[in-house]
Amino acid sequence: MFEFQIQARDGRARVAQFHTPRGAVTTPMFMPVGTQGTVKGISPQELLDIGSQMILGNTYHLMLRPGEALVQAHGGLPGFTAYPGPFLTDSGGFQVMSLGHMRKITEEGVTFKSHIDGSAVQLTPERSVAVQEALGADIIMAFDECPPYPAERDYIQRSLERTERWLARCLKAKTRPEQALFAIVQGGVHQDLREQSLELTLPYDTPGFALGGLAVGEPKEEMYPAVAFTADRLPAHKPRYLMGVGHPEDLVAGIALGVDMFDCVYPTRTGRFGYALTDDGRLNLNASAPRQQLMPLDSECDCYACRQYTRAYLAHLVRAEEMLGPRMLSLHNLRYLHRLVERARVAIEAGEFHSWATGWAERYFKGQIPAWFQKTLSLNAHEA
Repeated sequence: MFEFQIQARDGRARVAQFHTPRGAVTTPMFMPVGTQGTVKGISPQELLDIGSQMILGNTYHLMLRPGEALVQAHGGLPGFTAYPGPFLTDSGGFQVMSLGHMRKITEEGVTFKSHIDGSAVQLTPERSVAVQEALGADIIMAFDECPPYPAERDYIQRSLERTERWLARCLKAKTRPEQALFAIVQGGVHQDLREQSLELTLPYDTPGFALGGLAVGEPKEEMYPAVAFTADRLPAHKPRYLMGVGHPEDLVAGIALGVDMFDCVYPTRTGRFGYALTDDGRLNLNASAPRQQLMPLDSECDCYACRQYTRAYLAHLVRAEEMLGPRMLSLHNLRYLHRLVERARVAIEAGEFHSWATGWAERYFKGQIPAWFQKTLSLNAHEA
């Protein structure tokens, strides 16, 4: 049911088909984030039109509002949201970090103070799995703790050991065979702790594995050695998911290291702030220059916003605080990331990933490619 078929390789980068109950997806892929059961401002039809393959839903937020029972009454997230494709739900583990001022961690689980009404909410491995089963996602995540950056080594070690014990409880609680549960490897930026987490996690042989605890504030010079070390030791015949990562340069770098799946709120959040993603970097629609530019956001993009509107018009919408502006920028930004991974797949299939990624980076970084990015690409080229 969850077969993962690699179709092309170029160094560590690879193209694959991942089969789910609601259809096959092609990786590498970017997953738009629908925290509250919606990708902010974007309709399900628009998501399909721009090439979205899988949407992410949030366990913590949906269990609080509207409650997983109401979602289940609609037949799960596809019926509730009217998006017919595959879904992935996170476990609520990220909120263990992001709501650090509102929670208490014990071996049993995590007690939160609801951000909605202040009431006490307990989330355990068993509760997380039960909620995700009710939400009906194709892929569900093991309940884990995502330590912040920076954190003491001893804390990270205790945390990853507890995460492994929670993984065992998640698998014991799981009842729906049509859902794939992914384990999460932790360890921060410490190679030896990543190794320990791998040794604890890999024996569970879950259908896929996630790289957790990264992109939480650490410098990229520390993040990417951890990604490279971890991804290289995950099973080659299973999907690898780098959680919470969605900046363009991070997608290209992650793909170079063999990552298959990404998600992030970045494209829609930055769109709401008036920015458009392009191969030349971020375009600021709040600035004065775009107000007079009678050209699309990106002449190479095929999204509705780029086909229909000028920069001047979209800049006007942003200044006037008209909701169509952030909607169109969010739509474009999502399509940009989908196009980016599509172009990466074509380059991998042609055996030209390294040259394509280098050319992309020369333009994106305006000739000043950071050392961390060059080192990441060198790891890919070394194995080509």
